[in-house]
Amino acid sequence: MLISQIKGSNGEIVVAVRNGPGEAAKAVVNGGSVYQLAMEAAESGKSLASVIEAHGLGETIDLEKVYVEGRFLSPITHPDAAHLHLTGTGLTHLGSAATRDSMHKKTTEAAEETLTDSMKMFKMGIENGKPKAGEKGVQPEWFYKGNGYGVAAPGAALVSPSFALDGGEEPEMAGIYVIAKDGTPFRIGFALSNEFSDHVTERINYLYLAHSKLRPASFGPEIRIGAAPDDIRGTSRITRGDKVIFEKPFLSGEANMSHTFANLEYHHFKYGIFRVPGDVHVHMFGTATLSFAEGIKPEVGDVFEIEVAEFGLPLRNPLAVDAEEDVAVRQL
Repeated sequence: MLISQIKGSNGEIVVAVRNGPGEAAKAVVNGGSVYQLAMEAAESGKSLASVIEAHGLGETIDLEKVYVEGRFLSPITHPDAAHLHLTGTGLTHLGSAATRDSMHKKTTEAAEETLTDSMKMFKMGIENGKPKAGEKGVQPEWFYKGNGYGVAAPGAALVSPSFALDGGEEPEMAGIYVIAKDGTPFRIGFALSNEFSDHVTERINYLYLAHSKLRPASFGPEIRIGAAPDDIRGTSRITRGDKVIFEKPFLSGEANMSHTFANLEYHHFKYGIFRVPGDVHVHMFGTATLSFAEGIKPEVGDVFEIEVAEFGLPLRNPLAVDAEEDVAVRQL
């Protein structure tokens, strides 16, 4: 099942669901929001699908038309945007089979002292990112991106700050979670995401990673409820006007990763601060596909598009740059 949120005729949130790509979407009766439905499921001990079934379905919604009209909202929002957390993990994907073989050979044959910190982290994931049942795997690289105020809806611009040296896409899968009243994390499902970053700043020094990640992100338009497929295959592209300037396969899923989703989830939610009742988490799981690695420099107006058939409509966002701000701290 795919679930999304759109802006209704009176500005209200309308929750839409459909059984899969190619199917018609219908409004959930008195759905309120995806957040409300998810919390209802978490507190009742029922599945989200059964909660939706109990609410019932109403009018048919043309999601393609909604996209054109710019009425998509992010597929989950929180009543207080500060309680939606954007986070992610890196160095988690193997890429193509050739890339996997090459990286594995380098990390196993090279002397430990010659490896970069990134390669050491990648090696740790290869060796212990998929632990056996009952065991704890190695923790991944982790970063914070921001909160709900940094979320760009599908179709809306990803706004790069004026001081940024780059604004580039990172096509990823994101896990979408709510925290129940007793502090238990519940996963709604997975969505396409653009973990938008400043790769030029990051390349200056890896200690600038934290700076490079404090950027907006987008996810959706739809959440695929339930577990993710083991092998996820799609396309990442950038269009400039009517021309495609970048297009490459996008691979994800545990078959293409050095970590399990469960291991990455554990090392995020093991921190009590991320189990605050009522919070929403959007956690991005990394990528092996970057236009930056191909020498592409995005320009204002370029459109990023991430498409995976099983996850519904593609995620599209144009690039914009924010106006320069004069920021100064004043003494009280």
